[in-house]
Amino acid sequence: MDTREYLEILHIAERLKDTTRHCTTTKGRIESVAEHSWRISLMAYLLKYEFQDADIDKVIRMCLIHDLGECFTGDIPTFIKTDIDRDKEDSLLDQWVESLPPEVSSDMRALFEEMNAQQTKEAKLYKALDKLEALIQHNESPLDTWSDNEYELNKRYAFDAVEFSDWLSDLRREILADTLEKIENEGKR
Repeated sequence: MDTREYLEILHIAERLKDTTRHCTTTKGRIESVAEHSWRISLMAYLLKYEFQDADIDKVIRMCLIHDLGECFTGDIPTFIKTDIDRDKEDSLLDQWVESLPPEVSSDMRALFEEMNAQQTKEAKLYKALDKLEALIQHNESPLDTWSDNEYELNKRYAFDAVEFSDWLSDLRREILADTLEKIENEGKR
C-alpha cells in the first residue's frame, strides 16, 4: 500500500469521529461511533487473560472495523434498523473494502465474513462486547437521555449474545444490576 492509499483509508475512517450514535456520555454529550469502537477494542484487550483460548488480537481487529459501514450510512439504532438499512450499509461497505489495496481488502473481507458467520469464539466475543458496551454506556448516561423503549430493552438485551461464556453471562448480570439500580435511584418506571 502506498502512502496515498493509506491516507485515503484514514480519511474515510475519520468519518466515524463525526458519526453520532444513539447513546450519550456520562455528561450527556452524544457519543461517536469512533468512541464506541475504541471502547469495545479496549474491552477486548482487557479480556486477554479471561479468554486465553481466543485470539484477542483478532477480536480487537474485529472491534476496530466492525462499524466501518457506518462511514457511509450513519448509525441507526438496533431497535429501528431494518433489513433494507443493513443491506445498504453492507453493499456500500463491500464496495469500499473491494477498492482497498489487495492485502487490506483480503484481510478485512475475511474478518467481516467471520464476524457475520458468528461461528468462532472470536466472532462471538466481538459481538457480545459490541452489545454489552452499548448497555454499559446507557448505564453511564443520564436517564433522561434514554428513549422510552430502552427501560425494558436494557433489561433483556444481549443475554443471547453472551450465552457461550459463563464470564460474559456474569458480566451481563452485573450490567443488569447496574441498570435496575439506575432506574430505581433516578426514580423512573
